[in-house]
Amino acid sequence: MQNEIDLESNQATSCLIRTTFDEDVVMQAVTAARSRLGGAPDIVFAFVSSDWEHHLKEFSEIVQIDGHAPKVVGCSGYGLVGVGQEDENVSGMSLLFLRLPNTEITCAPLTEEDFADAELGTPWQAITGLKMNGDKNGGWLTMGDPTRMSTDSWLQGWNTAYPDIPCFGGLASGGPDSEDIFLFTEKGVLDAAMMAVNFRGGVKFGGVVSQGCRPIGEPYTITGVDQNVLLQIGGREAYQVLEETYESLDEDERLEARGNIFAGLAISEYVDDFKRGDFLVRNIIGGDPNAGVVAIGALPRVGQTMQFQVRDKDSADEDLRIACRDAQEEFGEPFGALMFTCAGRGVRLFEEPNHDASIFEDVFGKVPISGFFCNGEIGPVGGQNSVHGYTASSVLFLNP
Repeated sequence: MQNEIDLESNQATSCLIRTTFDEDVVMQAVTAARSRLGGAPDIVFAFVSSDWEHHLKEFSEIVQIDGHAPKVVGCSGYGLVGVGQEDENVSGMSLLFLRLPNTEITCAPLTEEDFADAELGTPWQAITGLKMNGDKNGGWLTMGDPTRMSTDSWLQGWNTAYPDIPCFGGLASGGPDSEDIFLFTEKGVLDAAMMAVNFRGGVKFGGVVSQGCRPIGEPYTITGVDQNVLLQIGGREAYQVLEETYESLDEDERLEARGNIFAGLAISEYVDDFKRGDFLVRNIIGGDPNAGVVAIGALPRVGQTMQFQVRDKDSADEDLRIACRDAQEEFGEPFGALMFTCAGRGVRLFEEPNHDASIFEDVFGKVPISGFFCNGEIGPVGGQNSVHGYTASSVLFLNP
């Protein structure tokens, strides 16, 4: 009776193996994963190091045949994520096997031509052939090639086409050259700019999106803009407000903040007391003290609330712990997860290995999880799907 129940329930298992491509090692890991799952998966998410590219056909065949996987979706990654583990700049693979017997899974490869058509006004629902408006369960998982797509313009249209549908994912990484970055499926290397995977029914998406910042200074109303340039904040020159905010920090904080101050744009104006998590964080890409202006990596609007933010290892650590605890309280225990963490995090930021994966494990336990280090992380903030930087974005697979 127990086996019959298991066959009808959602299940997940994962593995992270550090190795150059080895057919026998992959076969053993895949066979063991299928055994732990208790049957064939409906989809396998696979993330591999760039040096595996020439072996993708063999790798995909092993996952298909020995793993009994009808669908395999993945990409290259500079680093890999597993249960309590992060391995950066290594050879290997990280896999998540999912069995979702009551879920419809559709893979939609999106080409550069599709993105061009969307720019010209073709609705994304017409391009993907999928309509999801009002679906209570499921969502989108996306893996993109940052060298072949414009993420900001994509999400503007995507959020319009699929309102209130969560979208998680990451932009592939791997190496300094564009040839080191690739997407793949069970058929091998994918000649597309993005793979979007749609889950409908039978599974619920929760999430953790940690932008790794804390607000500094005071929230202000934007009173003057020119496209992406802040002219005035609170009726004063934007650069002056930025300078005063920096000077308000104590000496140690100023040392940490140098080069690490960002602009936080309020997601909603209907907030009485703004705090971390209420802002979409964007880079400051330039400033002119003579003109009094600050340029940011977004298009702010007059009347929008903004607050400067600082990112350092302590702020990023605290932010992720809070985000994970809040998600655990809201969603409970997931049966599986995927983590998309920025290549600028890891040892580079925290000066110690396994940081994000360890916090996730501390809060949620040994949940099967896979993931990779990204060139950009995708996840909803304030109900709006966005592309982030220096962020840890995790999708939680939950029973509805």
